[in-house]
Amino acid sequence: MSFSLEEDEAPSPRQLADAQRETVRVLEKASALYAPFSCGATAECCQLTTTKREPWLWPTEWNVLLERLQQEGRALPPPREDGGCPFLDAAGLRCTVYADRPFGCRTFFCHRRMGPVREPAEKVHALLDTLAAINIGLAAEAKPRPILECCQEARATLSPVAP
Repeated sequence: MSFSLEEDEAPSPRQLADAQRETVRVLEKASALYAPFSCGATAECCQLTTTKREPWLWPTEWNVLLERLQQEGRALPPPREDGGCPFLDAAGLRCTVYADRPFGCRTFFCHRRMGPVREPAEKVHALLDTLAAINIGLAAEAKPRPILECCQEARATLSPVAP
């Protein structure tokens, strides 16, 4: 599916919705690639300041998360004092947006993961290329950004600035 637009043309609501649906399909395919692997469910990978690694999200991935929050009537969660992903539950053990988690969270390396010896690297790269094409098709300047940066910017946009 191509979302290529003229240079100064903003995407229409339909184009945005199509891109969101295609993004969800890519995320579902990423999950399917990792179905043979098991996760220790320790949320160690979600301790972003400890691991010094955070998932980078394309704009459509971020919009999938925001849409989930909106559908559930939830606000963007505040930063966590422990440096974990803001989408973790209060105990810091479970993802509160698991069904809509970003690509990087679905394919994140963990030393506790069990499964086949070989990662599906070629298929993962192909899905990443598809995700990039979806986003660049909507806006040529689109690029992925760290999840904490997305959260910080959204909070600044949504919160009134004190005088």
